[in-house]
Amino acid sequence: MKIDWAALGSVFGVSLVVTVALVALFTLGVAGLSRRERALAQGDSAALAVTGAYACFTACAAAVGYGIYLIMA
Repeated sequence: MKIDWAALGSVFGVSLVVTVALVALFTLGVAGLSRRERALAQGDSAALAVTGAYACFTACAAAVGYGIYLIMA
């Protein structure tokens, strides 16, 4: 049995980068929703923060869905 260490390292690297990117994207979404709460408490409009937060959550869901598609295909 021969292990292709280069391929294993490549998969590890891509998995690490995608995981960090998804966590960062989700964190931005949560931060956007917390800005909405802060803006509502101050009486300001927070439409841009909410739109950005929902865009981040949608991108996370799309990435997870694509990952599931890749596994199932």
